[in-house]
Amino acid sequence: MTEYVSVAVDDRAESRSGVIKLHGPEAFAAMRAAGQLAATILDALVPNVVPGITTGEIDDIVHRMTVAAGGVPATLGYRGFTKSCCTSINHVVCHGIPGDKALKNGDIVNIDVTPMLDGWHGDTSRMFLVGDVPLKARKLVDVTYECLMLGLDQARPGNRLGDIANAIQVHAEKQRYGVVRDFCGHGVGRLFHDTPEVIHAGRPGTGPELRPGMIFTVEPMINAGKSDCKLLDDGWTAVTRDRSLSAQFEHSIGITETGCEIFTTSPAGFDRPPY
Repeated sequence: MTEYVSVAVDDRAESRSGVIKLHGPEAFAAMRAAGQLAATILDALVPNVVPGITTGEIDDIVHRMTVAAGGVPATLGYRGFTKSCCTSINHVVCHGIPGDKALKNGDIVNIDVTPMLDGWHGDTSRMFLVGDVPLKARKLVDVTYECLMLGLDQARPGNRLGDIANAIQVHAEKQRYGVVRDFCGHGVGRLFHDTPEVIHAGRPGTGPELRPGMIFTVEPMINAGKSDCKLLDDGWTAVTRDRSLSAQFEHSIGITETGCEIFTTSPAGFDRPPY
């Protein structure tokens, strides 16, 4: 049986207990603010993600904007991670580390940001097209965004996490794409990563029941080839084993009485490329 617990917004002693937290209106308001900061940062990157910019320069923009808004980059120092965002290019599935690598014409890149604002984490990522991107790569990006939104269509009270997972899996596999199993979405709020784990492939009607007050991320990683991944020696960067392209989109959401609220929608309407 799935366990749930209601939490107060001013509880500073929260920890990952294995129990799914049910949040109230104040928590939703705090997540809305953190989520909109995250989305605004990604919006601001749009004119900067061009051939020649380095991933380190992108990270600098993310850091400056986060701090200027009164936030803290949650990834900076997290389990030894040394940057303020993740930049995952082409066959990198997730957790790419910003550095000296310059983006090239035709690249696709996922940028994942998590500003922490007043103690709450706004976690989101988007794909960016760099210059003139081949049709095959653009199709993968489009389908991955569609997978995310089809999953979110299932995020409503009475459904289960397996319904979200199945909607994503079915759409991706119709295109003969692989759905990554090695990484998943997660509960989010005052904790960066909390219960429940949100998988992106599964059977409908399985998993914890969705209830109003739950807050979590949905972040499917879809590969143009097989679903298998491997971790590089840096301990963070995950890549496709077959070197096929990979794409990802992520939103932080809260379950409401009638459906879900997406905290990380783009204020500028830049939810999917081309922007």
